[in-house]
Amino acid sequence: MENQIQDKIMLHDLTEADRAVFYRKTYAHVAGGVLAFILFEYLLLQSDAIVEFALSMTQGYRWLLLLGGFMFITNYAESTALRTADKSKQYLAYGIYILAEAFIFIPLIYIAAYYMDSGAEILNQAAVVTLSLFTGLSAIVFLTKKDFSFLRTGLVVGFFVALGLVIAGTLFGFNLGLWFSVGMCLLAGGAILYQTSNLVNKYGQEDYIPAAIGLFASLMLLFWYVLRIFSRD
Repeated sequence: MENQIQDKIMLHDLTEADRAVFYRKTYAHVAGGVLAFILFEYLLLQSDAIVEFALSMTQGYRWLLLLGGFMFITNYAESTALRTADKSKQYLAYGIYILAEAFIFIPLIYIAAYYMDSGAEILNQAAVVTLSLFTGLSAIVFLTKKDFSFLRTGLVVGFFVALGLVIAGTLFGFNLGLWFSVGMCLLAGGAILYQTSNLVNKYGQEDYIPAAIGLFASLMLLFWYVLRIFSRD
């Protein structure tokens, strides 16, 4: 199996037709991930115990523990999907990651849906804006064929700065505010541009599941902060 992974055919060595097949499979799996997220979220919200536990994890250091666990699962899912050629293990990693996303979204969606007068409308608007931005940013890459790999350093620095601000805000009890959410939307948009343009250089012909995981992660990050903006008081 290791030799199969080492000898895999990279996307940049394929014809345009074969790349198109890869892209269709990748975005089909992103769409499938979104549908699975909606299903998981619905099922989790049906359990009062799970909702109460998720809400309790937003307080103080517990939120940092939750973020740490989520980052661990994210790294596990992405690395596992790339290390193995076994599709069943890749799907398992993807499913675990989607479930983790659904769990961490519980407080945000629960508050928006049940404690705001126009909760359903807010969720719908945030979803439409997020999907529109994701589609538009992906289209920019495919239509212009521009290489956005230069964004990597800025994205790495930006995410570390954002993580530091989140930790500081949690420890010292200050609200990061609207502009932080706007900045995170820009950062998520940059990640979508980078990952989309880097599909050809990073993945092999059969790596559409790990590619979908990376794009799905950026999509959900964008949705998180778009929803926060729409949900602000």
